[in-house]
Amino acid sequence: MLTQTSPLQVAIESVEALAEDEQDLVFDLIRKRRIELRRKAIAQSAIETMQAIENGTAKCGTAAEVMADIFGDDE
Repeated sequence: MLTQTSPLQVAIESVEALAEDEQDLVFDLIRKRRIELRRKAIAQSAIETMQAIENGTAKCGTAAEVMADIFGDDE
């Protein structure tokens, strides 16, 4: 019976086939790339927030006030 190997399993097996120092390098590289992607997402969110403030579409208030506005609570 033939089974389809998932891309994740292929990646794991490929990394396991590397020497230990190469595996460490792969882990470090992936960690750094994930950090960079998260930084870019945060920066994009900041740009969108600044644009909303400039456009006058940003909501301001306490966390409770913003939550009430989002969920329609009149408390």
